[in-house]
Amino acid sequence: MPYRNGLRRYSNLLVRILHLVDTGSVFISLWGLVHFYQVPWSLHWSWLAVVSSLVCFVVFYTTCLYRPWRGAHFYHEFGAILKAWLISVGILLLILFITKSSSKFSRRVMLTWLWVTPLLIFSLHLIARYALRKLRERGFNLKRCVIVGANNIGAEFAQYLKEIPWAGIRVRGFFDDNVEKGTRVTGDLEVLGSVVDLSQYLTQNPTDYVYVALPLSEALVISNIITKARTLGAELLLVPDVFSLKVFNAQLVNLGDFPLVSFNPDHRWKRAFDILFSMFALIVSSPVLLLIALLIKLQDGGPVFYGHKRITATGKEFVCWKFRTMVVDADKRLKKLLASDPVALGEWLRRYKLRNDPRVTKIGKFLRKTSLDELPQFFNVLKGDMSVVGARPVVPRELEEYYKEYAGLYCSIKPGITGPWQVGRRNDIEDYDERVKQDVWYIQNCCLWLDLKIIAKTILRILSPSGAY
Repeated sequence: MPYRNGLRRYSNLLVRILHLVDTGSVFISLWGLVHFYQVPWSLHWSWLAVVSSLVCFVVFYTTCLYRPWRGAHFYHEFGAILKAWLISVGILLLILFITKSSSKFSRRVMLTWLWVTPLLIFSLHLIARYALRKLRERGFNLKRCVIVGANNIGAEFAQYLKEIPWAGIRVRGFFDDNVEKGTRVTGDLEVLGSVVDLSQYLTQNPTDYVYVALPLSEALVISNIITKARTLGAELLLVPDVFSLKVFNAQLVNLGDFPLVSFNPDHRWKRAFDILFSMFALIVSSPVLLLIALLIKLQDGGPVFYGHKRITATGKEFVCWKFRTMVVDADKRLKKLLASDPVALGEWLRRYKLRNDPRVTKIGKFLRKTSLDELPQFFNVLKGDMSVVGARPVVPRELEEYYKEYAGLYCSIKPGITGPWQVGRRNDIEDYDERVKQDVWYIQNCCLWLDLKIIAKTILRILSPSGAY
């Protein structure tokens, strides 16, 4: 793809235009809301519009709102916009307090303006992002880079850059002391020379980024690169081996200013989603919960809930709650059954379940078939022991006997009410290793979009149950 970098000459101008548009949107949103609520426009509103625009003009620039967002997630930019807006609002409130003029403005207009404006600015930035993304995909406004290290890290990073063309970063090739010049590393990308050749290459070929994908054991080589190449017009960035972190479900975190690798990653989006979804589910299903509890109690007078120990993150045990679907003395009956029936014993040792379990009550069969017996687990989610979507809740013995080398990976997240196993063939899966593979796959690919798809499939499974007993 040819490089068409005419836009780069006007990048500063484009940033200034966006800066002015953002500032203008503060004025326009205030003007629009005043007219929307049919509030008479007065000199006070003009004063507020001008002052707020000037404050935002300064704050937006000084908070680095217009730094390059190439390759960054959109929510990071939204966070920066929100931060800049809150600072601006704080300054405006201070000015209104000092001038004692807050009573001259409509409270309804002001409150609406406070939340509409950052959304409007973010929308403008999304439009700009989308336009730049399309231009970069067509070869405009590209950044050129080279990668030092023709190893697995370097090759995977090059492949990743290829998979995100909207970032507009194109790899020219690799430099490596241990791989012969001209050797193809990935796709059509080759080794351009040794590390010693890097300085000469940067002098002769304008380059925007140098990505150093060397292990930390090559500290001396990395130091030489920094010393010699840092003044040759390219930004130097070290590529950590984050690709192997995915295998262990690890995450880069900070303790103050100190970077660490956590093997129990904190998916904040997941916890927030769990709380909101569980509260919604419990509120909506509260009539059903009360009806089921009443039916179980009337059936035999026994307890409504059944608690059983399962494993959560870091290997801690917790009590996982379900509606009771078995007779009161289910554990005693199971011991007698397994002692007298070798076939049932073999099935139990293989799957920890019985297809035709005589201990299940009539109401219990219906609850299991529709998965309604698991509704109380939303309380486990609110408590923080489980997630809405995750790996299957297992007992310690299952973790030791079947997960084996994946036991640590399993304990890196919380188990879920539903997951890939629940929306698949569920109990029809005879091979326990397949269940383990499904859990491992989910843990390594966990994301909000995947959770939403699994929840949607779970609802369809409830409406058309199969494989549940």
